[in-house]
Amino acid sequence: MKIIITGSLGNIGKPLATELLTKGHEVIVISSNPNKQQAIEKLGAKAAIGKLEDASFLVSTFMGADAVYCMIPFDFNQADQKAYFQKIGDNYVQAINQAGIRQAVFLSGWAADITTSFNIRTLLEKLSDTAVTELRPGSFYSNFYSYIGMIKQYGAIMANYGGEDKIAFVAPEDIASAAAEELTIPFKGKKIRYVASEELTCNQAAHSLGEAIGKPDLQWITISDEQFRNSLLQTGMPAQLVDDLVRMQAATHSGVVYENYLQHRPVLGKIKLNEFAKEFANAYNQ
Repeated sequence: MKIIITGSLGNIGKPLATELLTKGHEVIVISSNPNKQQAIEKLGAKAAIGKLEDASFLVSTFMGADAVYCMIPFDFNQADQKAYFQKIGDNYVQAINQAGIRQAVFLSGWAADITTSFNIRTLLEKLSDTAVTELRPGSFYSNFYSYIGMIKQYGAIMANYGGEDKIAFVAPEDIASAAAEELTIPFKGKKIRYVASEELTCNQAAHSLGEAIGKPDLQWITISDEQFRNSLLQTGMPAQLVDDLVRMQAATHSGVVYENYLQHRPVLGKIKLNEFAKEFANAYNQ
């Protein structure tokens, strides 16, 4: 099969491209960064350098492909996140329909039902002739890297969820494996697939990471929505994105997100948090 991957060689894109190439597929990786071309080609894939905002570029790149993996990256330079997400989503729909793509995987998230910035279900309804999987991964292990500074400064993880809140955590490699299956196994219609590697409370996750970095008493403290919102705004994150993140994580704290997840509970992936914790410790100690 000829398969298009968006997202360059990111946390999911690289292992996804590697797995598909290993299985003998022709892979084209889209990147907006010309400096990534050599790394893409070194893997054995072809590079398509261009921007997702350019609908004509997507249409020409998608032509002749059998399947595509679509993700919408965050762009903190976009003040109107809703308009940005919608534009990229509409470009994907246009390119898929014009190119006659048979199968598509759209990366979403396990709190997708909570967000107001972008309604992916409405978008996917426009793909009437394409088999589409909405991939809903849990909370990425790699998100923990953003807490390194906080742990060093305050000795704890802090967010508007934590403590005994139950979370479906996931390794990007397990997401890639699920995406590879959905791109290459024929089916018809539309479906949602959740992806998770391990189900833990926040306290259990904090203990695992703490053990790895020599802080076995590391705590995951729940702060108020307002405190969390203000901390995000201070980083320069766009207000629309902040409001969505606060809302989604508040729903995580209330248990709504986990309840939705349990209705589509997946077989857990291979990579557990203790394994990731070793990589986290290396980054923490640099």
